[in-house]
Amino acid sequence: MDVFDTPTPELQTMPLGLYDLVTYSIVAAGFALFAYFLYSWTSRGEIGVRYRPAVLAGLCIAAVATLSYLVLFIRWDTGFTLTDGVFTPNAEAARATIYPRYVDWTVTVPLLTAELLAVCSLAGARARNLRFSTMAAAFLMILTGFLGSQVLAEGRDRTALVVWGLISTAFYAYLYVALIGAVRSSMSSMSVEAGRSLRNAAIVLLGTFGVYPLVYAVPVFVDVTPAWLTGMQVAYSAADVLAKVGFGVLVHKVAKMRTAEDVAAGIDTHPESVWVSNVHHSEGVLPAMAGGRTQFADNTVDDAPEFADHPRHPHEHHEVEHLREHGLGDGRVPAGGARHGATRTADDRH
Repeated sequence: MDVFDTPTPELQTMPLGLYDLVTYSIVAAGFALFAYFLYSWTSRGEIGVRYRPAVLAGLCIAAVATLSYLVLFIRWDTGFTLTDGVFTPNAEAARATIYPRYVDWTVTVPLLTAELLAVCSLAGARARNLRFSTMAAAFLMILTGFLGSQVLAEGRDRTALVVWGLISTAFYAYLYVALIGAVRSSMSSMSVEAGRSLRNAAIVLLGTFGVYPLVYAVPVFVDVTPAWLTGMQVAYSAADVLAKVGFGVLVHKVAKMRTAEDVAAGIDTHPESVWVSNVHHSEGVLPAMAGGRTQFADNTVDDAPEFADHPRHPHEHHEVEHLREHGLGDGRVPAGGARHGATRTADDRH
């Protein structure tokens, strides 16, 4: 065993400024996660049923992360005592200023992989198998990292840090390959804009996953200092916000756009019009009524007899009539409208 002779990271004596900086990062991250929880809760109805598991996963992630940051703040606030102008650690409480993060990640990191896969195009057994394998790999990635950084020799054994860090990295490598493969195979089945947002979401998620092993590896190469503890806490807080809030907002956008595409293609319904970045992507369409009629969100009913050959595309007739009523040419839907929906800004509609 190669054990460090410096104090554990959590038991560093903190200068005033560095202590306040860590406090700031913890509180700001907690508020950001709570704001994302409120956003996800109030906007969940914007997403169609097919992609709603992504929103539910995001809600669970935000709720768990917010609670974990509350615990982390309490531990950080009670873990140090101001003495002679510096914050000295209270060993029992200060020791709990890092491992609550691992408890959070044990739940939220597997859910992050499920959130991404929920807006991909995989279905059936393939989707179930990939969801199970990626969630299991995410869980094991966190567990093995926890063993090296917190359990074995209280994270002070350099050999244990390296061995368990490499094992954790192996699970990360699998996640990288599996999730990138799922995203690439899904992009051809959606619009260019939705595919671009899905790609960006995967980049944000996997990129921020890479921050954690970098911070984990620092004690292997340098001595732990108060400045290092500050950098670690700030980096973890920033990465949590980016991986959960930034990623979640991108996934929410993909889910909205895919909802609009399904409505425009006639393979699903949604009671509200779908708008993304102030651009109109689809009308509100209610489920079909008895007798083959389609009811739209404005309570109009369309028997659509001329759609006998295309019973899955009643929205096209509604869109044509909508354009005619507003005096827009001969009422033909713009090119691409049948697949991705006619996109119009708020000014275009009036």
